[in-house]
Amino acid sequence: MVVTRPMRSSGTRGLLRHPLTLYVIFTILILLKLMLLHHNLHAYNITMGLLDKVIAIGSILLLSFWVWWLPRRGMIAALAILHLLLTALIYADMVYYRYFQDFLTVPVLLQARQVDSLGDSIATLIYARDVWFFADLLLVIPFAVIMLFSKRGRSSQNSGMYTSSYNGGYRDNSSATYASSASRKKRLHRRLLAGSITLVLGLSLGAGPIYYSGKTWAKGLFDNQWWNVSMYNVTGLLAFHGYDIYSYVKNNLGSGSEADPADVEQVQAFFADRQKSNESQHSQALFGKYKESNVIIVQGEAFMNFMIGQSIGGQEITPHFNELMKESQYYSHFYHQTGQGRTSDADFGANISLYPLSAGSAFVRYADHTYDSLPSILKDQGYSTNAFHAYESSFWNRYTMYQNMKYDKFYSKNDFVEDDPLGWSLSDVSFFRQSVEKMSSEVQEPFYSFLITLSSHHPYSLPKDKQQLDVGEFQGTMFGNYLQSVHYVDAALGGMVEDLKNRGLWEKTIFMFYGDHDNSINDKPLYEKFFGRQLNDLDMAQIMNEVPLLVHLPDGAEAGTFEQPAGQLDITPSVLHLLGISDESYYHMGNNIYDGSERMVVLRNGSFTDGKVFYIPSDDYIYTSGTCYDLSTHEATDINACKAGFDQATKRLHVSDTLITYDLIRQFREESH
Repeated sequence: MVVTRPMRSSGTRGLLRHPLTLYVIFTILILLKLMLLHHNLHAYNITMGLLDKVIAIGSILLLSFWVWWLPRRGMIAALAILHLLLTALIYADMVYYRYFQDFLTVPVLLQARQVDSLGDSIATLIYARDVWFFADLLLVIPFAVIMLFSKRGRSSQNSGMYTSSYNGGYRDNSSATYASSASRKKRLHRRLLAGSITLVLGLSLGAGPIYYSGKTWAKGLFDNQWWNVSMYNVTGLLAFHGYDIYSYVKNNLGSGSEADPADVEQVQAFFADRQKSNESQHSQALFGKYKESNVIIVQGEAFMNFMIGQSIGGQEITPHFNELMKESQYYSHFYHQTGQGRTSDADFGANISLYPLSAGSAFVRYADHTYDSLPSILKDQGYSTNAFHAYESSFWNRYTMYQNMKYDKFYSKNDFVEDDPLGWSLSDVSFFRQSVEKMSSEVQEPFYSFLITLSSHHPYSLPKDKQQLDVGEFQGTMFGNYLQSVHYVDAALGGMVEDLKNRGLWEKTIFMFYGDHDNSINDKPLYEKFFGRQLNDLDMAQIMNEVPLLVHLPDGAEAGTFEQPAGQLDITPSVLHLLGISDESYYHMGNNIYDGSERMVVLRNGSFTDGKVFYIPSDDYIYTSGTCYDLSTHEATDINACKAGFDQATKRLHVSDTLITYDLIRQFREESH
């Protein structure tokens, strides 16, 4: 018997067909895409050094080690599919970050309909230069197809197998079968060994450094208190997504439904202390002064504070708001406290007075949990409670959440006549007019009405016939379009106030208007051009996080500008104070802006201010990497001046997350009965 081997490819072709070569090329291409993503983040104090690249390589190996255990063609197909999936994930993260300054998470993906509904907003976040992100696919896809379906690709599946020839006219079948079986076992052992080595390398290069960091300089990394971008700084993108999946499965599908007893004790202690501090509030002059007044709260889409009182080209940007300020309370340092849930987070903070989650939206993730919401409290006091939003009722899971919050009725898109279409749905002019009409004719007093506007939503594409502001040098830019949209909403607000006055509701209503979040335009040169001066990091932090709060009391009392800091979580406790409803027994974390006490405002990303200092965390989430600003000088000061506040801010966020995640309000109430 003569035993021979088939011819193998040689030279460059042979090298390109070698599994190790294919795997190395795959790893390099994905690493380059991760580096390109990082380059596009422009994250503060975050670099992608050698160790970060090592972690990235380790993560790629951990994601793909199993492809070695497949036959050669299966390995090629698996690498091609993995390449496409990871390319899509990395690019989706890049686009998502451009709008939210955050990364995709499992909760966000479960809210995918929210992303779909962004429509035109997403289109503006895709840049022409992004084509380079996909350039390699022009080679990868054809190469994979050729390797999988060419005759040589199919025959290479048999490479290394023995064949037999005739020996004196007889074929030695038993010898050939034995040789073939031995060859298959040998190849299988090689594949298993290669995959196992890759797995060990991945654990060493990827998981090892992350574990070490979590035990040293990044302590608490996996305690659900780190901002996603800060966690990314330690883990890299792929490991971040891996932990996110693990965390979601553990909290929602596994055995992680019980809170740590120490965390539960911390929550109980926090609210016990808060109850003691609230006991003296009843003596305040405004407590109960407006008992049984109607309450109307308007949440303005992307309505920011920086343009209040400003003019462009000799024209006021918000003339109606400016006029209303003369007979109202205006809070000039009022902060949005939103996270990934954006508009739903603002709603959650204002009406429930707990911090939004670090990942995803509480409206979607925990809509069935127990909360002490403003509408439920007022409903118990005999109020008619109603929400108004001229969009799909299922968006941000509002229909389900609003039922839990005990609104009597949610007036959504189908409840409005679309007589003036604009942007996402109905113009704010028509929305306000129809909403006030419903309050006047369909709603029983006293009532609580919560309204959410839409006309100033990203990407701020206002039709020409509705543009009434000359934005000068900003004409044709998104920033200019934003100013146009805000000017339009301001006019709609003015019309709503006049309508309320004409219907006799203004004088017996507590009226509040606040912005929900920033406009996602964070280009410092634009704001420097707008203000005509240079801005530092504190200026930008305040511009991007401050939204206006305007409060008009039925008799126009207490009018003026208030500079002490406040935030969205403060709305519910403050409304209850004006109505004479004790806040002591409710699980709220906001401040009462009328009790005269000093207060701290904590943002979801760990920033905080007490009116004296303002702390801006670094994206790496290391306390000493952040910056502490003295608000009296507007300059950076000793970092230790913010340490006590930082510890308190971290504690508050953790208490709120624990309370929400483990549905502790329900648990505490059941235990008390």
